[in-house]
Amino acid sequence: MADRLDYPLADAPGPGQSVEIATGVLWLRMPMPFALSHINLWALQDCNSGWAVVDTGLKTVETTTAWEELLGTQGPLRGTQITRTFATHMHPDHVGMAGWLGRRFDCMLWMTQLEYFNCRMLVCDTGREAPADGVRFYQRAGWSETDLDSYRARFGGFGKMIHLLPDSFVRLSDGQMIRIGEYDWEVVVGKGHSPEHACLYCAKLGLFISGDQVLPRISSNVSVYPTEPDADPLSDWLNTLDRVRRRVPDNVLVLPAHNEPFRGLHLRLDQLERDVLQGLDRLREQLRAPRRVIDVFGALFRRPIDDHQLLSLATGEAFAHINYLMRRNEVVLHDLSDGVAWYQLAR
Repeated sequence: MADRLDYPLADAPGPGQSVEIATGVLWLRMPMPFALSHINLWALQDCNSGWAVVDTGLKTVETTTAWEELLGTQGPLRGTQITRTFATHMHPDHVGMAGWLGRRFDCMLWMTQLEYFNCRMLVCDTGREAPADGVRFYQRAGWSETDLDSYRARFGGFGKMIHLLPDSFVRLSDGQMIRIGEYDWEVVVGKGHSPEHACLYCAKLGLFISGDQVLPRISSNVSVYPTEPDADPLSDWLNTLDRVRRRVPDNVLVLPAHNEPFRGLHLRLDQLERDVLQGLDRLREQLRAPRRVIDVFGALFRRPIDDHQLLSLATGEAFAHINYLMRRNEVVLHDLSDGVAWYQLAR
């Protein structure tokens, strides 16, 4: 029982509905057309009877319909102004509707600098052909020609899930204190899952909006991408777990982007760290013999990697684990023949 998290709220809101978390804090939920079927959003009572919104949902017909219901004559946000939108990070389920809300309510987007500009960069890939660097990156991992053709066909899809971003934003920075309505919220920046992920902590309310940085039932993807093939995001991820542990107390109610609000923040941080370290141990065992990236999935993931979306995520995360060990001189590039990399423990 000591290893179990506490979920104090039994029922999640449906699309167009809300659940009150605390005075002036509403839990909203938007649908997603993936295996992960939802994203949680948070509405915070702001000045002049308006609401600040943390994260916005994907650009889809279903999400637009849910927002119209929330704002409609029978919705929990009826007759109010959206004063500002906060995006914890750049992924489309978090920032997809920010432009739509910003233009409708003439409100500013608040976001960290790296997340904003990375998002703008990726949106610009819409309509482009897949770059040669990207093809070489996945070829190096051991992808088949069929897999590479799928990558070429799907490339540039990021921007299709995001309304046109505002041309200006308000920068969030680590340690910044922001007044939202009657309460102060501290920005706690994390790295690893994305470049500069912003969490929000309110000491007075005992709430921690964790975005994708801390999730209770699943772990966030920590990946290397073709744009920076030698990156070490796993070190950033582990450092962030330690930073959150030091800066945010254990007794908060955590409001995650997926799954349900929970208590037991420090326990969950310990679990996430332990999972990474155990995965690295299994990877070391696998790399006693030369392996390609696609050969080590079994050491890192419990589920089969059986579609192209999962293949991209698994490849990025496997590269992150291998790069972590290479940075520490535990693993070396054994061979690079025909553009495919083989890795092995250093002798």
